[in-house]
Amino acid sequence: MNTNTEPVKTILGELDERLGIEFVRVSAEQAVATMPVAGNRQITGSMHGGAYCTLAETLASLAACEHAGNGRTAVGLDISATHTGRAASGRVTAKAQAIRLGRTVAVYNVEIDDEEGRRVSTARVTTVLRDA
Repeated sequence: MNTNTEPVKTILGELDERLGIEFVRVSAEQAVATMPVAGNRQITGSMHGGAYCTLAETLASLAACEHAGNGRTAVGLDISATHTGRAASGRVTAKAQAIRLGRTVAVYNVEIDDEEGRRVSTARVTTVLRDA
């Protein structure tokens, strides 16, 4: 687990890279990532809900891959998100906390906050674990 402030070096998918996601800490039990609001806004000027969902699923899936172990992978199965705030600038921070780490399924609660620590979105992500 990376405990310093440098981003975790990991391979990003094309969309993750385009959105500017940076991983801070990743383990099977808990993961943290940030993403800029700029470039990820909808026409109203606030962060797009789809960007919140992408951040949540990316973070939970990476944590689930850590849980799955070598030769296995995790794939998003279900996401449910509630957007409760508005981020219009700066960066948002997502924290994924494992709810269930099973042999075939891993479930995470992902809380996304703005730079002032206000909750802007909460998601539950279920992943299925399988052989790579």
